[in-house]
Amino acid sequence: MRIVVAGAGPAGLYCAYRIKKRRPEIEIAIFEQNPRDATFGFGVVFSDRALEFLGADDPETLLAIVPHLELWNDITVVHRGQSIVIDGIGFAAIGRLKLLSILQTRLQSVGVAPQYNHLIRRIEELGPADLVIAADGANSFVRSAFEAAFGTGTTLLSNRFAWFGTRRRFETLTQTFRQNELGHFNAHHYRFAPDMSTFIVEVDAETFARANFSDMPEDEARAVCERVFEQDLGGEKLVSNRSIWRRFPNVRNRKWSHGHYVLVGDALRTAHFSIGSGTRLALEDVIALERSLHETGYDIPAALEAYEAARRPIVEKLLEAADSSARWYERFAEHMALEPMEFAMSYIKRSGRVDLVLLVGQGEIKGRPAPCPLPAGEGVQRRDSRCVSHSSRLRGQSRFNSRDNARSAKRRPSVWQVAQ
Repeated sequence: MRIVVAGAGPAGLYCAYRIKKRRPEIEIAIFEQNPRDATFGFGVVFSDRALEFLGADDPETLLAIVPHLELWNDITVVHRGQSIVIDGIGFAAIGRLKLLSILQTRLQSVGVAPQYNHLIRRIEELGPADLVIAADGANSFVRSAFEAAFGTGTTLLSNRFAWFGTRRRFETLTQTFRQNELGHFNAHHYRFAPDMSTFIVEVDAETFARANFSDMPEDEARAVCERVFEQDLGGEKLVSNRSIWRRFPNVRNRKWSHGHYVLVGDALRTAHFSIGSGTRLALEDVIALERSLHETGYDIPAALEAYEAARRPIVEKLLEAADSSARWYERFAEHMALEPMEFAMSYIKRSGRVDLVLLVGQGEIKGRPAPCPLPAGEGVQRRDSRCVSHSSRLRGQSRFNSRDNARSAKRRPSVWQVAQ
């Protein structure tokens, strides 16, 4: 049996590794159009529990990844110069090149070497195959060859974003919102190594046009972003890596497979980067695909049907959250009219996945009780500017500045702390 994998990103590498490790007699070919060390972006972020699926299934790979992870338990939202820390939401990050290196080593251990700098121009160049796994990203060549059969649809969001790095170390995943004469800016930033952070700059369409970013050289655009976020960068510069302005492509496919061709990762669907689940989804796709192949005895039609049946409900639920989050960011300039506490509440509720009663509590701003951020109703009763929950899951008062309460609530986001 011969299996072809298109794309040597995390999904392609890990898929080939899992197949070859369990079935060493299978011939596997991997084609990648870019050089071995090429990558877009800087870091990859996961929720702190997103890698747990590797623990029971592939502890060796997990153990190879864990020493290189940067970990934190907070999200910080910066609006109008005020920092609001949301505790109890853990994350982990790793450099994308480091993750690729780890997975390349895993693949090498089972005797498979990807063919880099190998551009496929015609689908026939993949050669004869019993199965072709399209792990070649949002602009998948394999998918485009059968676009009508897959039922592919791509919608470009209106905001623009540019993916930078910086030597500035950030202690939490931070969302910083700034406004100046050019318009509205948002930075998504987090460290992925002890001395390196991802720094994604996002602007709305009006700001993009007003700043004339479309006609601006990359270095000049980077300098503008450095001025906007000068206070946040603390004297450090932004680092470019093909840091051009892009519109996020929302990719969806009506069918996940066509004949012996199957889609995984971003070739199958994209999840907005604001929820940090793209790489996780891709890795979970290939785990499910390899498992279906194994359990069906490599009956390809049966395996592809089982793969989609197992994954689609899970993926669609997460995509609902991703799309909801993306819609919030598409209007972030409007949301910036809110006061900082209201703005942070709007942010944390954006994906529709947070249980509001778990955010109930009492905050302190410069030692003074903060007004209850939740509207009346929604299981909340106001009492002397405090919030009292009527949920059996959270009785009494939960103080926003108590980290112990957050962790005892099974790491649900229950703590708010305001700082200047």
